Amino acid sequence: MDSAAPHVTGQAGEPLVGRALGLLTGLAQGAGWFFGHWWLLCVAIALMWGAGEAVVRRLARKVSAERMALELVPARHFDPGLEEIFRRGVQLARASTAMPWWAPRRSKAVQIRLRADGSAPLRYRIEGPAGGERLLSITPFGPGVTVSRGRPIVDKPRAHMVRAEFLLRGSTIAPLREVPLAPDPLQPLVDAVADLRAELGDLAEIRLDIQRAPKWVLRARRVQLLSAARRAEHREAQRAARWLRRDAGGIEDSLGWQVQQLLSSTARANGSGRRLVMPPVPRRVEPAEALGKLAEDDHLVRVQLLVTCASHIEGRPQARLAQLQAALDVFGGRSRWAMRGWRLGPWRIGADHWPTRAGFERRWNLGQCRPPRANWVRLEELTGLLKPPTVHCRLPLLASDLPTFAFGNPQVLLQGLYRGPDGRRRLVATHAAETLFECAVGKAGGGKTERALAQAIGWAHAGGGLMFVDPHRDSWPRAAPFLAHEPLMQRIALIDLNASTPAARLSSWNPLSMQHGQAAHEVVEAVTDAFASVMGWDDATAPRALTIFTAALTVLAAVNQSACQAGQPENQATLFQVRALLTDPGFRAVALAAVRAQLDEETRSWWATVFPALPVDAFGVVLNPLARLAANPATRAFLGQPCGVYNSRAAMDNQLIVWVCPAGNGPTDRLLTALIARDLLRAVRSRRDTPEQQRRPYRLYFDELITLTGAAPETIAAMFEDFRKYRVHVHGMTQLLGRLPAAVRMSLTQNASTLASTAGSQAAIAPITAEWGDNPSPAEVAALDRFEHYMLLTVHGRRIGPVQITGPHLDEVFADHARPHVVADLERAARDTARALPLGRLTATAAAQQQRVSDFLTQQAPARSVRPHDQQKGYR
Repeated sequence: MDSAAPHVTGQAGEPLVGRALGLLTGLAQGAGWFFGHWWLLCVAIALMWGAGEAVVRRLARKVSAERMALELVPARHFDPGLEEIFRRGVQLARASTAMPWWAPRRSKAVQIRLRADGSAPLRYRIEGPAGGERLLSITPFGPGVTVSRGRPIVDKPRAHMVRAEFLLRGSTIAPLREVPLAPDPLQPLVDAVADLRAELGDLAEIRLDIQRAPKWVLRARRVQLLSAARRAEHREAQRAARWLRRDAGGIEDSLGWQVQQLLSSTARANGSGRRLVMPPVPRRVEPAEALGKLAEDDHLVRVQLLVTCASHIEGRPQARLAQLQAALDVFGGRSRWAMRGWRLGPWRIGADHWPTRAGFERRWNLGQCRPPRANWVRLEELTGLLKPPTVHCRLPLLASDLPTFAFGNPQVLLQGLYRGPDGRRRLVATHAAETLFECAVGKAGGGKTERALAQAIGWAHAGGGLMFVDPHRDSWPRAAPFLAHEPLMQRIALIDLNASTPAARLSSWNPLSMQHGQAAHEVVEAVTDAFASVMGWDDATAPRALTIFTAALTVLAAVNQSACQAGQPENQATLFQVRALLTDPGFRAVALAAVRAQLDEETRSWWATVFPALPVDAFGVVLNPLARLAANPATRAFLGQPCGVYNSRAAMDNQLIVWVCPAGNGPTDRLLTALIARDLLRAVRSRRDTPEQQRRPYRLYFDELITLTGAAPETIAAMFEDFRKYRVHVHGMTQLLGRLPAAVRMSLTQNASTLASTAGSQAAIAPITAEWGDNPSPAEVAALDRFEHYMLLTVHGRRIGPVQITGPHLDEVFADHARPHVVADLERAARDTARALPLGRLTATAAAQQQRVSDFLTQQAPARSVRPHDQQKGYR
């Protein structure tokens, strides 16, 4: 047994050693083979990686094809709070994962697109998974933002384009700078694209992709940061230890130390002469300090920031990219946005070059997100980019926002000169069909009338009709050189009531004329209301005056109807026959007899029973204003003609250019102005007999609204309320909005398509700026230079502004159309169109009109006896 044991043991151990040696030999041979054929292993790894990448790309492309887009348009008053913006960020982060489980990570992102291409100052668009549309359609911003389904955007190729990707540089664990909400954090980006020119093909777009990273990626990143922090602490401790040892060695080698050692016998006896140096211990790394904003999991996302700029002009994309890069610097602090790539002298190698350009294009076209490792941010850092522009953002005006004025184009209405952010100036306009009512406020000489004249002249040259009512007559000499064109001369009529000599030519108007087919009751109502508004008559204070005056006008309107029906319009009565009707029994008897068949029973009964019972002093309140009109030679001549030329309805239908210049603002002038205003109201309302599509647009310009509304406040207010229906538009100018009657002021500010203000006192401007929400403030408007305006405009149903616009100066804007040497011909033609006659001749006609009317009525009246009380009753 003993002799056999070693033999058996040897046999058992020999195969074990052999197998171990064989294994080692095989491993060595395999290693040698792989070493000799290493390229096969690389090829296999490359093939597996390529196959995996192809599968991932195919799946990502499939998911990207089903993305949705939402367009967000903020309201003018949009002013969100931090909590609303933060909730929106949470929605975006949640929506980024609304995808199938098999979707690759690069396709799980929500994209914010900030785009400027000339269609809007800065379009705000959200793109993301189709499954997140319902979540993102209802925003925490409520009615402050309109959300609509976005259409695909197809860009035309531009000749030049630059691309850039931004990553976080500096301290990657430090947050970006906290940018306040006022002014808007988007303001630098808006300013960077403010001088974009669509006609040159300029395009700028920023895309911010937000992606929720998996937990393991965050943990790996934390491990890297902690390891880097510990290594940094160890290196710092080692560096400090080296400096300590160096300092200790320097002290021991110093002369003072050596002298101290020689004098210290104890130190030499004990052999303790060397200094004891304790190396510093590495400081403990605090995770919160080392990880910074990555220490907490909540609301932490990865982002990808891509930018492209394009243009047809070389160099403009590069300049635009530099502007956007400067705008992004606003968000920088210890951590900042920097362009990814390398710079070699004057050259930069980045997203525009190989090998990164293909990846950039793929991510840009498919909306995929592959952020750099450093691009970790918290939602609070993205506050400025998670919402559209707010009320605190100053947006530039583009050609698509405010049309450019084109001379001779009847579709637009000149507003002024707008100076763009790049210093270029262009004539801006609004659409004529949308500019229903305008109000301009400001101090005298500020440019209100000049702007209105420029607008009116542009409208006239485009073929439009208008009436310019100017109580001071300053506007006509100013506008005449620019209206002195042959095509316009035949359409211009001048009604100038400033005649002072018998030879001065004056037009005429009979407010009671019936030769144009007016309705008698409308004429009576218009004249009565005009007198009532100026004299302060109403049913409570002067019911008898209203009754007497209405009854007298009813009879005279019937007389005029009879004259027109008889083919004798030259025998019509005028306002000055009211006195004879009330005070001359013979004339009254003949008139009532002549028109008896045309008066209703109630009117005939009033004249037969009520009028004889009136006291003598009842007529004074009616006759006094008529006496004032008759005492003024110009107004007597103007209103005393039987067949007046002035016809506001015909002027509207024939697109005439009528310039009305009252003599002033005294009591008589106010009464005349009230008559003109009320006649305008009647004439415009009479357009109801014309189908709406056949009503030709007409514009009324009222200079010095304070003077005009003092004569007819309710009439002017009704104009601002009703005229839109009849395609008649009113433009008013006043120095003080507060001095206008309440009815006019409220109707004007309620319905104005354009509100404009020049400089003035803050108290005078405050009512206008209050309509703008005091942005700009009264102090800003009060500091404007001459001809500068702040305007709130309406374009495509949207309010634009208030924006600062320079009022057009005629000598600058229409310099090529000035014809000062033809002004005399224009004035003659304008008076000929108004059929103006010498004042002396018109006065003679007015004086003889009473007899002509009496003769006509005598012929028309049946023979009858006159009652005794008719002979006796009258005003003495």
